[in-house]
Amino acid sequence: MPAPLGRLPPIAGDMTESAVKLPRANVDKFDRQILALLRADARTPVSQIAREVSLSRSAVAERIRQLEVAGVIQGYHASVADPEQASIKAFLELFYKDSRCEIYAERMRAFPEVRQCCGISGETDMLVQVETTSMARLAEIRGEIERFPGMQRVKTHMVVKEWAM
Repeated sequence: MPAPLGRLPPIAGDMTESAVKLPRANVDKFDRQILALLRADARTPVSQIAREVSLSRSAVAERIRQLEVAGVIQGYHASVADPEQASIKAFLELFYKDSRCEIYAERMRAFPEVRQCCGISGETDMLVQVETTSMARLAEIRGEIERFPGMQRVKTHMVVKEWAM
């Protein structure tokens, strides 16, 4: 028989109906702070999160539980890098003459290491995101791009650190 309106059905375990709370529909500033800390490191202890957001440990644990129940937190994942395939990331600024971005974007498809190609405003004609397995391969890609007809200059920006958002 379905539960009467306004009441939750009992949950397995030793929790009673009165102990079960519906998850909050909105996410407040504390939840956003908690989520940011968990995004940065999902293994951050609840006690550390509590100190950083100025709430009690039990309040933070309850908020995390409610965010999980509401589906805001959908899981915790390990981001694992294969040491054999360590990546080198860089952005290349392309400066070229008498050509259109579409032509160079099409040429970039020849490189499986190119992750993104953006025609941008300003002095730079195109910004290219590259991820390779070695500096030698990055140098090869850059050299090939420098030999494209009409290419005036290629400027390389190495990615030193990334932050999860």
